Formats: sequence, C-alpha cells, structure tokens
Amino acid sequence: MNTLLSGLMRDAAQLTRDGRLVDATQLIQRALRGETSPTEAPPTAARPMVEDDVIEAQVRVVDVQPTPEPRAAEAADAWTQGSFTHQGRTVDYMLFVPASASAQPAAARPLVLMLHGCTQGAADFAAGTRMNERARESGCIVLYPEQAKRAHGQKCWNWFKTQHQARGRGEPALLAALTEHIVAQQRADRSRVYVAGLSAGGAMADVLGHCYPELYAAVGVHSGLPHGAAHDMMSALNAMRTGSPTARGATTQGSPPTIVFHGDADPTVHPGNGRAIVAGAMPGTVSEGLSAAGRRYTRTVHPASPGRGDAEHWVLHGAGHAWSGGSAAGSYTQPDGVDASREMLRFFLAHRSTLADAQQRAS
Repeated sequence: MNTLLSGLMRDAAQLTRDGRLVDATQLIQRALRGETSPTEAPPTAARPMVEDDVIEAQVRVVDVQPTPEPRAAEAADAWTQGSFTHQGRTVDYMLFVPASASAQPAAARPLVLMLHGCTQGAADFAAGTRMNERARESGCIVLYPEQAKRAHGQKCWNWFKTQHQARGRGEPALLAALTEHIVAQQRADRSRVYVAGLSAGGAMADVLGHCYPELYAAVGVHSGLPHGAAHDMMSALNAMRTGSPTARGATTQGSPPTIVFHGDADPTVHPGNGRAIVAGAMPGTVSEGLSAAGRRYTRTVHPASPGRGDAEHWVLHGAGHAWSGGSAAGSYTQPDGVDASREMLRFFLAHRSTLADAQQRAS
C-alpha cells in the first residue's frame, strides 16, 4: 500500500472511530478513484446519505481494534514445582496440569500419583515415562513426588522397611497426605485417583494401594515388588534377586485393581515379583502381542473376585529393568516396548473408587 493510500486509510479509520461512517465511506471511495488526498477529507454535509454507499464490511477491515485475548481453552499446560510437609516429613514434587484441566478448574479431573525408581527424580521420570503426554490426551493431572536423599542415599522409596509399610505412618502417610492436598487444591475427582511407580516406586505404589484403598482406585506396578515382600534391607535384596516369598492370596487383605508390567529379562528385580503381585487372582484370559516396534509381550487379564479387584499382568519378553514404551529422554526406559503409560491410563480410567464416592456422599 502506497503512502497516499495509507494516509487515507488512517483518516477513514479516525472517521469511523468518531462515528462518521458516511464520511469514511466517501473518503475510501474517492481514494480508490484517486480523487483526493489525506488532507482533503470531505466535510460531514458534503452530500446526502445514500444507503448503498455504506461499505461497512470494508471499513471493518481497518486494523483499529486490539488483538483479542486468548480464550481460556487455549491456555498452556502447567508444569510446576512445590514442597509439602506432613508429620515432620517434607517431600518436593512436580505437578502437571494439562491445559484442558487448568482452563476449567471447576471440572473434576482424574489424578495419577507417579513414584520414580531409585536414582531418579521427578523431571527425569516424567520425561522417561512420557506420562504427561498421555495424561494430556485424557485430561489427567499427574503428581510426581521426589524422594529426598536425606531419606535414602539413592533416592529409593523405603518400601522394604516396616515403618513405611503401614497406614498412618512413614512415607505412605506422607504420600497419601500429599495426594489429598493436591486433590483438594486442584479440585480433582476423588473417585478417580490412581498411583503407579517403577521399581522401588512400583513397590511403594503397591503399599499405598493396600494401605489407602479408599484413596487410590487402582494401582500400576512396573518392575516392582508386592506389598510385604520384605521387612529390611537383606530381605529386600533377597526378594529382588529370587522373587518374593509373599503370595497375595495368602494374605487376609483385599487387593485393589492392579495392572503389572515386568520384563522377563529383568536383572534387577526378579520377574517372579510381578507374578506374586497378581497371585491369588482368578484365572485369566491370556493373549500374545507385539508392540509397534515389534517387542513381544504376553498379557493376562484376571477378572475381579470377592475382596479382590481385577488385574492385568503384562510379561515383556526380552525386556530388562526399564519402563516399557518410554522415551530415551529419561533413565530406565525401553522405548521399543508396549506403551505402559497409555495402557496404565486405560486401565485406571476404567475404575472408580466406590469408597471415595461413599465418603463424598457422607460428607
């Protein structure tokens, strides 16, 4: 656009803002015919108004309005850090709230508590599992506590110590209280709260599922061990090396809905621990399959039974001690395996806590 025409458009815009639509229309028409200059704008009463002269659509294209603010639905994901203290224990965490959830805080969203393995941290675990990407698809909030080195030199959750295996004390109490805090803060759906973990985190996830069945509607254990598999460091090392002597079917506790992934070539945590987690379940339906990259797996689906939730047991053939289908951006991942994060979310979202629903109705 040349200088003359630019000036005319500015004058037309000013006339429009002043409410002089007829004058603005006349000026644009004369400019298009090359008959005037920016300083020759006609007076208001130059000629009678003719309805067909008002070219409102053309006047509106003049850039005189501010750029509109982004809509709430276009907000970015929230990825924040925090710290929480309970019973004298403090834990740092990272929190992922997808845009669909942060833009609509009144909507009750599912929440997944993700517990990393030894030597890992919250950011590393999030990157390796790609759980944030999967959670974004379903609008889930994801909470990643990070074990402190002062609690364990290798940042392992203390699943193998008796003081951290019971309700109301130790790390289970801390993690459950943190979960409750974030559920309240984010107004998440109390009936759709889940917990998952890898290795030591998977073992602690199973502890939480047993100790707080009213809080966690389902549990995901990847390359972990069953609740009660050990009571000290020596028994933990033995269970990791040879498999857990504890069979769930021999306990009097109920079992929450649980999905298990374990590599049959895991050199760190014996694959028998995966079998021990689902021991005592009803006979299941077995199927074989391949991941998108060709990694074989065997999946057994166990139906629910009195006192026990349903379960899935995925044996990852040839896989080691690593999160199946994860990203090389994080540690302890098997990128060519079946997508454990996606499958866990599928399993989780098929379950709601009837205990949490009853508590909500009672309150």
